[in-house]
Amino acid sequence: MMPARRREILLVDDETLYRTSTAALLRNSGYQVMTAASTEEAMRLMREHPAALAMVDLNLPGNEKLELLRFLREQFPDVPVMVVTGHPSLPTAIASLRLRITDYLLKPVKYEELLEAVRRVLPTPALADVEPVAGRPLELTSRSPAMRQVLDVARRVAQTDVNILITGETGTGKEVAAREIHRLSQRGGHAFQPIDCAAIPEGLLESTLFGHARGAFTGAVGKREGLLMQCHGGTAFLDEVGELPLVLQSKFLRTIQNESFTPVGENREIRIDTRFISATSRDLDVEIAAGRFRRDLYYRLAVIHLKLPPLRERLEDLEAITEDLFRQLSTPQHTAIDFSPEAWGLLRRHNWPGNVRELRNVVERGLSLARGRWIEVDDLPAEIVSSSGTGNEHLTAAVLPGVPGVLPMDRVAAEREYLVNLLRLSGGNVTQAAEQAGLSRQGLHRILQRHGLTAREFRGKAGG
Repeated sequence: MMPARRREILLVDDETLYRTSTAALLRNSGYQVMTAASTEEAMRLMREHPAALAMVDLNLPGNEKLELLRFLREQFPDVPVMVVTGHPSLPTAIASLRLRITDYLLKPVKYEELLEAVRRVLPTPALADVEPVAGRPLELTSRSPAMRQVLDVARRVAQTDVNILITGETGTGKEVAAREIHRLSQRGGHAFQPIDCAAIPEGLLESTLFGHARGAFTGAVGKREGLLMQCHGGTAFLDEVGELPLVLQSKFLRTIQNESFTPVGENREIRIDTRFISATSRDLDVEIAAGRFRRDLYYRLAVIHLKLPPLRERLEDLEAITEDLFRQLSTPQHTAIDFSPEAWGLLRRHNWPGNVRELRNVVERGLSLARGRWIEVDDLPAEIVSSSGTGNEHLTAAVLPGVPGVLPMDRVAAEREYLVNLLRLSGGNVTQAAEQAGLSRQGLHRILQRHGLTAREFRGKAGG
């Protein structure tokens, strides 16, 4: 039987609104989610792709005698099972507990309470797993001037309550930056609520965000609290805000202006105390000119505008980001500790259209394919090998900081010669050499190891 995949959740519920919105919210928290609307579908998915956690509603077609719970306990005894139901009864609750379920939750359940229950049995992915390293914690610094400027502004506004818009290409770390701003703010002890405006179906978006009254529309079998109310006192993160339909943009504008909103199907207004951090990979100036995004809403959301640079414009950080990814993704089963010098040459020449998310994919792939201590050129995706070319190129200070000017020779040989000269000048002093190169001691040691060099052989030969 296949092992459960890391952090994947099987969500089983026949209520479309609950199933769709909860799956989107769990995905925004870094979990992978499979969904099923019936007992039969859930059993099939578990046989094909065993999950790490099952979240099950008892009121399912084909589950009159708790068939799904019995199946999970018999076939997957090590997989935790959580019951989330809106139709509780004492007999089914007792029967469920006898089947060794992990938790028993009653609808309506607040998302933060649901997520806390999930975290108890399935550890929360690190922020770097949600959007790796590109949005490294703000207390850390980048060697890229463009990124340093962004981080400096982010630090200064974190303690204020102004709304922030974060833009950048896909994979640059917008959500991680938003989470870190929230953590450093006065709201850091309250909820951070990711809301993926592109993932929630348009027909469900309004009720998911603002909540609804019982009977407000077909399928609204009970009253439901919206996501905005669940982050009262905290931060609402509107991911892909450029995807908001125009009709909802006007309601959001009123919500921000009046600090209140009206749930679907109700007449009463609810006061809300929430900071809005938004993100998009779209050019909102273009969207405004095309009439697809309201200019007045833009001004409300973008009091501060942070633009994250793409990876190709911050190659100074490529080494450190890769080092972090190795640390996150390596397991005892992996043999590789780094890329080979030849592979590094290709990585530095690549344009990285997918940014850090693409780099993560390359590292994860390389760790899986490597047959020794190094990830070789043959282990890289074809698009990196083909896009980077095979000829010689120049080694510049932007690629390996500390290299003065341009060295018109083969990259691998140039890098090795630079390192030799660096160690000669420093007399084998790794700390001094690392400072000169703008690297950490650990980072310099790893580069030296790739080239078969040790600092010891240069000690006592300063300036030689």
